[in-house]
Amino acid sequence: MNIIVSGSLAYDRIMDFAGRFSDHILPDKIHVLNVCFQVNGIKEKYGGTAGNIAYSLALLGEKPIISSTIGHDYERYFAWLKKNGISTENIKIIEDEFTAGAYITTDQADNQITGFNPGAMKHPAVLDFDKFHPQETIIIVSPGNLEDMATYPQACKARGINYIFDPGQSLPMWEPKELIQAIDGCRILIVNDYELDMIMGKTGLNKKALLKLARTIISTRGEMGSRLSTQDSEIDIAPVKERRVEDPTGAGDSYRGGLISGLVRGEDIEHCARMGSVCASFAVESYGTQEYSFTLDEFNERLNG
Repeated sequence: MNIIVSGSLAYDRIMDFAGRFSDHILPDKIHVLNVCFQVNGIKEKYGGTAGNIAYSLALLGEKPIISSTIGHDYERYFAWLKKNGISTENIKIIEDEFTAGAYITTDQADNQITGFNPGAMKHPAVLDFDKFHPQETIIIVSPGNLEDMATYPQACKARGINYIFDPGQSLPMWEPKELIQAIDGCRILIVNDYELDMIMGKTGLNKKALLKLARTIISTRGEMGSRLSTQDSEIDIAPVKERRVEDPTGAGDSYRGGLISGLVRGEDIEHCARMGSVCASFAVESYGTQEYSFTLDEFNERLNG
């Protein structure tokens, strides 16, 4: 089965400030803000929705195909992907852009200031769908280049390819009509509970109406687990107990990897959602979105526990 993961590739550059931002920002001078924070070094992590989802799929023994763009500073990320058995064949290099990057500074009170450069993500990846047999392909359309996110669902429907639509943090950029068109015909709409409310508010459609467009809706709810909704039923999927919580960032992407792995194995949708929960439980135990690991035996132990 061809598993195509469309979304973003990014470098997350994380910095710690050994103080509090509030001690250096004068409230009466906020309109002429000019501050400098000296940080205690910088850590670079591999990120982006496509990279994160593909990483979790690779841990589960799958061979995901990433459809994304990356900048001229691609060498380190490509080496990482190849080390984890993930193909770079369908990643488009944009030579005059940097790879998308988040620059995150955290102070001692856990306040954050983030700058995000979309870089190469401003350019569409333009996947050649005709290379893939429709009945042997599944694609997840996750947050990345907006043009790809709008055109990939159309291409899938025209060819009879199953697709999962995952609009996530791109939702504020969608017009209601285009968002409805992307949802209409998807195998699964997957979002968190806040994003589901945002979709209903933006489109004017309630959950029942959305389920006439998407066969299934999965809403993730953090420590409360996830909810699986179809036209016939609604099932709450309990979270899987993690050993510790280091960083919840990227848990949603990890969930998607577990979910998709179950789908391509032919498991029922409830079991697939439970696989997603297991994968997410490992992700939150490490700082960074592609820092965790597990063996298949460890995964199955939590799945069956």
